Amino acid sequence: MKSQWFKLKVRAVKLRKRGMSIRTIEQKLAIPRSTLSGWFRDISLTSSQKKKLDKHWENALVSARKKAAIWHNNDKLKRLEEANRQANAILLSLPTNNRFVLELALAILYAGEGSKKNLETALGSSNPLILRFFVQVLRTVYKVDIQKMRCELYLRADQNPSQLKKYWAKELILPLSCFRQVNIDHRTLGSKTYDSYKGVCHVRCGNVAIQRKLVLLANYYMQSVVERLDI
Repeated sequence: MKSQWFKLKVRAVKLRKRGMSIRTIEQKLAIPRSTLSGWFRDISLTSSQKKKLDKHWENALVSARKKAAIWHNNDKLKRLEEANRQANAILLSLPTNNRFVLELALAILYAGEGSKKNLETALGSSNPLILRFFVQVLRTVYKVDIQKMRCELYLRADQNPSQLKKYWAKELILPLSCFRQVNIDHRTLGSKTYDSYKGVCHVRCGNVAIQRKLVLLANYYMQSVVERLDI
């Protein structure tokens, strides 16, 4: 029994002999690929036709990848916009200028990033915003004198200590006199540092009482939440 597409076979074979791809013929004549594969089994394409099809396939692949990248970026942008909306909605519901909220936020940050080995309140980071938050909350909540803060820089071999002292002093709104010690990682000699990387700054205020309170506050809070939410 002849298939419903048999009347198109002659046309399909002619197109294939001209070097047209099976995919293109399938789309053009609306004939299933399985049927076309059977019809074209004995048709051999010339080397030039094969090269042309290979080139066409490569171009199609590049185009598909570009479209996929555009779709992915657009989709990612939508997700970021939604995350931004949700984050701002939560932020609007919080009294961010409340002393207890500030202290709890600092305690959670300190539990994750703060120094706990030494008897001092200190935190190191390569992120200026994190350190500026640390400094500002210490000043606001604990009335820490910024003149007594000490900052150490940990830099790569090709970075300029003088310039980066000024950078961190400006970012953290601290006097340049707070920046005394600079540590250079000589293992990085010969490798170039990205312009965006400004090293690691370690801020110390020397008050162990604040450290103890922050660590205990964070632990007590997390434990109370876990106990309430535990199923």
